Amino acid sequence: MIKQLFSQQKSVILTTLIGLIFIAVLIALPTGYEDALIYKGTERAVGKVVATDNSAIIPSGLIQSGEQMCTIEIENGKFKGQTLTGVNFLSGSLEKDKIFKEGDRALLTISCQGDIIKSVVLSDHYRLDKEMLLLLIFAVFLILFAGKNGIQAVLSFGITILVIWKILVPCYLKGYSPVWTGILITVILTVMIIFFVYGADIRTVTASAGSLLGVAITCVLGILFTDLFRIHGAVMPNAESLLYSGYQDLDLTSIFMSSIFIGASGAMMDLAVDITSAVWEVVEKKPDISAKEAMLSGIRVGRAAMGTMTTTLLLAYSGGYIALLMVFMAQGTPVDHILNYKYVASEVLDTVVGSFGLVTVAPFTAAVAGLLLTRKKAKEES
Repeated sequence: MIKQLFSQQKSVILTTLIGLIFIAVLIALPTGYEDALIYKGTERAVGKVVATDNSAIIPSGLIQSGEQMCTIEIENGKFKGQTLTGVNFLSGSLEKDKIFKEGDRALLTISCQGDIIKSVVLSDHYRLDKEMLLLLIFAVFLILFAGKNGIQAVLSFGITILVIWKILVPCYLKGYSPVWTGILITVILTVMIIFFVYGADIRTVTASAGSLLGVAITCVLGILFTDLFRIHGAVMPNAESLLYSGYQDLDLTSIFMSSIFIGASGAMMDLAVDITSAVWEVVEKKPDISAKEAMLSGIRVGRAAMGTMTTTLLLAYSGGYIALLMVFMAQGTPVDHILNYKYVASEVLDTVVGSFGLVTVAPFTAAVAGLLLTRKKAKEES
């Protein structure tokens, strides 16, 4: 018992160190897009709005256009302490426009040449402090509730964000094959995240194998049905903006294909870990259980979990389209027309193919767990 506890503590320390090292490397890793031309000759700073002038704003119903002039007190950077006049451009878009009032904090873009300030633009309300507070509260609650597993979950969360931003996105922009890049990143993240859960254990191999088999099925189906549905990658939000920003050669459709299995891989990992843990507990409690019985136990657990997991995917994908659904209903659009629109069909594809991957993960993981975990237990007993 003491030996097992020591081994678990050693595994936690090892995975935590690996996670911290990996995060440090990713933070230091350049993306190659840090020196964008649009931000050359500028300083970014945070400022407090001390006065506003709305006389140049042109109201037009719900929207407003024109300019809002603001007096700002700079809070950080090379111009800290200075009081400057900045402009907030309004384009007549409720989605993009913002109105500042006295006391607001703003993220600023200051165009300058040396110490000479040319212009100050208020980019948006400053939210980074509140975002960091929210992340901190989340991390604290997770660690308090889950203990060592919570620490590893926080590390996994951070690594996933950094891998997507530092590796996946730059690779796509540089023209690497989206599908193969997506597969490689998904494999790395899957194995690493499950390693943080189980450490150097046969369960890591079991859950990773089951999850990746499901990802493979999702990948094949995603590629096949994207072509059959005649979906172009431009259905992704902001995809066309990429083409107009000098990236005309990007294969948006392949990027869309990769997004299908990347988006579903998290739910597949979750299900694979649930089944692996369940089969492990069964084998621990009943060491003489056969591989077939262990598989059947895993399949029963998978059946119970699949109903909620597929609904989770549906809600996750459809939650961002509530406003669009309201527009369809308000306009009286027939359901067959709605389902036939390519941007709706793309969401149907995302949801159904991702759910199909979940359905295959359950038997895959149960089979692998039944074979590997009972074999390991038999070796330990002998």
